[in-house]
Amino acid sequence: MEADYVIVGGGSAGSTLAARLSEDPNVTVCLLEAGGRGDGLLVRTPAAVVAMLPGRPKINNWAYETAPQPGLNGRRGYQPRGKALGGSSAINAMLYVRGHAKDYDEWAELGCDGWDWQSVLPYFQKSENNERGGDDLHGGSGPLQVSDQKSPRPITEAFIRAGRSLQIRHREDFNTGDNEGIGLYQVTQFHGEARNGERCSAAAAYLHPVMDRPNLTVITRAHASRILFDGKRAIGVCYRRRRSDHEVRARQEVILCGGAFNSPQLLQLSGVGRREDINPHGIDMVHELPGVGQNLQDHLDFTLAYKSKDRDNFGISVPGGVSLLRHVLNWRKSGEGMIATPFAEGAAFLKTDPTEDRADVQLHFVISIVDDHARKLHMGHGFSCHICVLRPNSRGSVGLTSADAMAAPLIDPQFLADSRDLDILIKGVRKAQQIMTAEPLAGYIHKELFMQGDVDDVALEQHIRARADTIYHPVGTCKMGTDPLAVVDPSLRVHGLDGLRVVDASVMPRLIGGNTNAPTIMIAEKAADIIRGATAHA
Repeated sequence: MEADYVIVGGGSAGSTLAARLSEDPNVTVCLLEAGGRGDGLLVRTPAAVVAMLPGRPKINNWAYETAPQPGLNGRRGYQPRGKALGGSSAINAMLYVRGHAKDYDEWAELGCDGWDWQSVLPYFQKSENNERGGDDLHGGSGPLQVSDQKSPRPITEAFIRAGRSLQIRHREDFNTGDNEGIGLYQVTQFHGEARNGERCSAAAAYLHPVMDRPNLTVITRAHASRILFDGKRAIGVCYRRRRSDHEVRARQEVILCGGAFNSPQLLQLSGVGRREDINPHGIDMVHELPGVGQNLQDHLDFTLAYKSKDRDNFGISVPGGVSLLRHVLNWRKSGEGMIATPFAEGAAFLKTDPTEDRADVQLHFVISIVDDHARKLHMGHGFSCHICVLRPNSRGSVGLTSADAMAAPLIDPQFLADSRDLDILIKGVRKAQQIMTAEPLAGYIHKELFMQGDVDDVALEQHIRARADTIYHPVGTCKMGTDPLAVVDPSLRVHGLDGLRVVDASVMPRLIGGNTNAPTIMIAEKAADIIRGATAHA
């Protein structure tokens, strides 16, 4: 089989890119996805994320683990990643967050010309069909449905009012380029039509509506095992499907969209990367590129959790079960109610020090008790607040555990390797505690679940090292730039090789100050224009 473009990975970037490139009827596109179609009821139902996220069993989820983390008492962290068309946008909390304008301006300062805020803003707008309509900051006609929350719970409104009582500014829109404040997240959710209230994954937005294009071939359950090279030119991809090996050839380019873990892994399996990462596995070197798999950054997250007598949230109880059935029926009828929730309803972006030029911690207020990624359940009802460090100083890596392409990558985030991250996280937790214990939210607390009573910073550090983990935003392992550790240039072409690009969150040189789904879709939108421009001038 042959195609002009072979895209590896049908996640947020791959779905977007395949749809955009195949808009040209004179171009053929083949998309390989290791998972399934990503259009089942569990994906479409927002609250059903609780069935997919824990990875027990692995439903639409790679459910990776990290190497033991010295900064987390030697624990192995958990790394859920979407395994279906739509990728992690099929199993995430649907939060639509762009980050801060200065995040992108810093990319440009690092040598990523054309990736400053003013240059990327049009691609955010192009992707977006915002329920509030289009304006100078938002799009009103793009494929990605962005919605106000259907039925935020009263306890979430109490969270916002508690923050405002502490003089935290109320923010209606976290996506203007400045996100400091407290309010409700917008979500990637269908609005105002037959699918009102359903999850709008990247695949649902971009790919599923165009699967019948004659110039687009989508192959699911296809696990890429190796990039095929002719000298220094990528000419195709080898993949495994139903226990058989297959090849697809690329007349123009191979484009990796596997994300921060799978894109560097596939490069290394193909002989591209650091010699010391590749040679021990008996893989022949094709091209030495020292940045492959380096520069891993992720948002380390710590959770406060509280028991509550309020039952207008998710919990385990007989009355809660009866109420849940009622909400399911309501959602199937109207798309509204508690089944439409992203769980993480309340948002806050805060400065831990007033001298900071932008918020350096983010809060996710969740209408349920969250313990170990919902892998540990608690009887009764309650709520949680996540706190993460937005721009971590720690840097980790992704490598190989084996030459077997079916083996999981070696993921080592090196959480808290830089002590500054711990200092910021402690300050962030203190900020969150102030909100949680302010009225009217304080009235919802029956008891704190993990840290009862006053806890000093020494004890808080012990709690953090015992329970903190990712909030699912790994980036940076195929970083964009022109420095010695850059893997791709500002056009996302792999340095030193022809016919090969990387288009996903792995190209971010620095982690942005927010959730990474919307920025990943933006990257793919911009990449489509770059690729079309290169073809037009060829």
